[in-house]
Amino acid sequence: MADVGGVVPLRAARFRVASSPLAGLHWTFVAGAGFFTVVCLLLVLTPWIAPYDPASQDLLNRLASPSLSHPFGTDHLGRDVLSRLLHGGQFSVSIAAIAVMITGLTGTLLGAVSARVGGVFDDFVMRLVDVLLAFPPVMVALFLVFILGPGYGTLIVALSVTGWTPFARLTRAVTLEINTRDYIEAAEALGCSRTFIIFRHVLPNAIGPVLAQGFLRFGHQLITVGGLSYLGLGVQPPESDWGAMLADAQPYMIRDPWLVIIPGLAIFLTALSVTLAGLGLRQSTLRSTRRAATATATDTIERDR
Repeated sequence: MADVGGVVPLRAARFRVASSPLAGLHWTFVAGAGFFTVVCLLLVLTPWIAPYDPASQDLLNRLASPSLSHPFGTDHLGRDVLSRLLHGGQFSVSIAAIAVMITGLTGTLLGAVSARVGGVFDDFVMRLVDVLLAFPPVMVALFLVFILGPGYGTLIVALSVTGWTPFARLTRAVTLEINTRDYIEAAEALGCSRTFIIFRHVLPNAIGPVLAQGFLRFGHQLITVGGLSYLGLGVQPPESDWGAMLADAQPYMIRDPWLVIIPGLAIFLTALSVTLAGLGLRQSTLRSTRRAATATATDTIERDR
């Protein structure tokens, strides 16, 4: 390009807005998250929309078929199945959600710190992860519940002991990849502390994969809660959850199959919706990462011309 007045015109700068790892959400995330949002709204509104007291018994109306007064029928003690489903869902979903939040925060921080610190601490955390992964999580949960006794808090503790390991391994792998980037080297050259680098650069860039892992783990934890409650190791009577409803309905599954189908579908559809949301979020994150890598490579080529 010719000079004008002795001044070499600069190449037009291309500005690109940094894309969020959550941009361009996959349709499976929208569908799964939408259904799960509806479930959460119903559970939050349970005190106002549940037609009956879930513990109220009507022995003269036991094992009643679905009707206008009891949309999902009644169980073997005459309790309204719809009311028990809504109140039981509060326990099942809240236990799984609290366990995922605890394990997600713990595993993410341990994984990020392990990758940044390295050395003996990194080896210790990874060997601890290997040891915990050698035992089936359900067996560990059964052992802890047997020792501590069944209950709401015990389930959360039992699910949290081994639940942090997938988050730690994922965050460590993501952090090791982030450590190779130029802005990390620049922050280290400026003398930024490890804590600042982790919270300012590492964790914000790892949020997409960690959130996707959280959704996937939620479905797994919900099924585990249902299984432990089915064995009588969950919340205790008069409280109930979806797994306990399955156990109570088992003797009547031939005569009144809806008593088993309804809580079983609640567990299946809720776990499926959250899993779909996690898979969709992971696809969106991978797609955004590929786009960012392609754009960076394109800019590098143009600068080298």
